[in-house]
Amino acid sequence: MSELSRAVQALRKCALSYPGAVEDFPWGERTIKVRGKIFAFLSQDGEKLYLTVKLPHSADAALGLPFTVPTRYRLGRSGWVSARFPMGSAIPLDMFRDWIEESYCAVAPKALVRTLTR
Repeated sequence: MSELSRAVQALRKCALSYPGAVEDFPWGERTIKVRGKIFAFLSQDGEKLYLTVKLPHSADAALGLPFTVPTRYRLGRSGWVSARFPMGSAIPLDMFRDWIEESYCAVAPKALVRTLTR
């Protein structure tokens, strides 16, 4: 298993650890949802890791990084950020885990967010 595949699996495991989180594949793309709402898109194509999350608090800082762009389809206006991280580079897993948590908290019902003990 490549380093990229291990990173995707680690981020998938992190996202699915949140209360009510489930994996779905609409449009053939891996998404992680809570109560029917997507809070993370996660994939790889062999060359890059792709992560898209909603960052209402840290989008500006995230968009200052060289591997991020506002998410297409007008989602960027709502704080969605897409990261495309190339193979062969050190993947910032801790930062991506923080982004997943921020996205979960932005999308999940507040009752579920209150149950977090992180």
